[in-house]
Amino acid sequence: MRRFFDTNVLVYLFDRSAPSKRARSWELFRRATHERLALLSTQVLQEFFVVVTRKIAVPLSHEQGARAVRDLSKIPTVQVSRDIILAAIETTQRHQLSFWDSLIVQAALRGGATILYTEDLQPGRVIETLSVQNPFQP
Repeated sequence: MRRFFDTNVLVYLFDRSAPSKRARSWELFRRATHERLALLSTQVLQEFFVVVTRKIAVPLSHEQGARAVRDLSKIPTVQVSRDIILAAIETTQRHQLSFWDSLIVQAALRGGATILYTEDLQPGRVIETLSVQNPFQP
């Protein structure tokens, strides 16, 4: 019952311009990490660093962003591999998703996640054994 956190959900942990989303992200993240159910991918860590140091209203410094990635990398992390990339290519066609979303889906599946927290895909959608949830919708 692992929970895979997409980049956008993690970014809200540090985005002070969206307080309700920030609170909800922290709630889910704390619970999942406490229960040792949280899962990330190398893609998420890369995207996270870029977004929190460049694209949020009050960006983190390089050092703060690096520290956040170091802390997040303590969570089980799926290494994006050649096999995951090839599976993602198939997923783009089979499920009509972008390549980047397909890569997230495949990393989540390979890591044994049953829930994908994201704003980027249709909530309630099930892809193989993975349930997509937008944690900010009722």
